[in-house]
Amino acid sequence: MASAMINSTIAGLTSGLNSTATYYTVFEDVSTYNVHLNYAERLWAAWYLWMQNDVLATGLMSFVMHEFVYFGRSLPWIIIDAIPYFNKYKLQNQKIPTWKEQWECAALVLLSHCTVELPQIWLFHPIATFFGMSYSVPFPSAWKMAMHIAIFFVMEDAWHYWFHRALHYGPLYRSIHKLHHTYSAPFGLAAEYASPIEVMLLGIGVIGSPIIWVSITGDLHLLTMYIWIVLRLFQAIDAHSGYDFPWSLRHFLPFWAGADHHDVHHEKFIGNYASSFRWWDYCLDTEAGEEASKKRREKKMAAIRAKKAQ
Repeated sequence: MASAMINSTIAGLTSGLNSTATYYTVFEDVSTYNVHLNYAERLWAAWYLWMQNDVLATGLMSFVMHEFVYFGRSLPWIIIDAIPYFNKYKLQNQKIPTWKEQWECAALVLLSHCTVELPQIWLFHPIATFFGMSYSVPFPSAWKMAMHIAIFFVMEDAWHYWFHRALHYGPLYRSIHKLHHTYSAPFGLAAEYASPIEVMLLGIGVIGSPIIWVSITGDLHLLTMYIWIVLRLFQAIDAHSGYDFPWSLRHFLPFWAGADHHDVHHEKFIGNYASSFRWWDYCLDTEAGEEASKKRREKKMAAIRAKKAQ
C-alpha cells in the first residue's frame, strides 16, 4: 500500500529493497533521490518504505507516540507534586497524591492503553484512509494543519461536553464514570484513569472528529492527526494536573478551560463538563464552583424580586 500513498519517485525504491535492508539504508536511498524533501519528510517516507506494511507502520508509530507523550507529559507533574515549593499553586493543596496512588493509577492506565486503546489505534489507519486520509510526503503547510487542529478542538469539545454530561446521569455514573472520579483531587496521570466504556466513548470525540472532517472534506494528513493527538493529550493531562500557575493558558485565553475548571468538577462531582473550552458550560448554565453558584443565587433572587414587583 505504500506505493499508493508515497509519491512515485520514492515508491520506486521499493523494488530494490530486500528483507535485510536496514532503516538507515532506506533513509539514505530516499535522501539521495528526493533532495526536495526536508529531513523529517525523508525520515517519514523511509519508515513506511522500510516497514512495507502501512497499517503496521502507522500502528506502531501511533502507539509508541501515545505512550511516550502520555507518560512523558505526566512525569513533570509527578515531580512537581513531590516538591513542596509548588504547593502554593496546587488548587486543592491539602490533597497531594501519594506515590502509591500514582503507581496504581499508572498501572491501570497502562493496562487500559494495551487492552482498550491499542485495538482502536490499530484500526484507525484503515478506517481513516478509507475516508481519504493521506500519509504521503511532502507534509501539508503549517497553516493548514493549524486550521484543522483548531476545528478538531471545537468539535471534540462539543462531543466531550454532551457525553461527559450524560455520564453524570445516575445509572451511567455508577456503572461507567464513577471510576474516573476515584480521585476528588486529580493529578496528571489520572487523565485517562477510566472504565473501558468511557475510554472508548470519549475517545470517539478525539478520533472521530478528524474522521468526520476528512469524510466531508477529503482533506486530512496523518501528521496533522498526530499533532492534534499530542496537543489533546497535553490538554487532558494539564487539566487533571491540579495546578493553576500565573502563566497557565487560561489567564491569557479566558475561554480556555484549564486545570481550575476541571479541578472543580472533580471536587464537586458535577458541572464543568467541557474538555477544552468554557462556552458550553457558560451558555448552558452548568458551571461549577462558588462563583457560579453565587451568580445563580443572585439571578434567582432577582427573578423573585421582579415577580413580586409585578
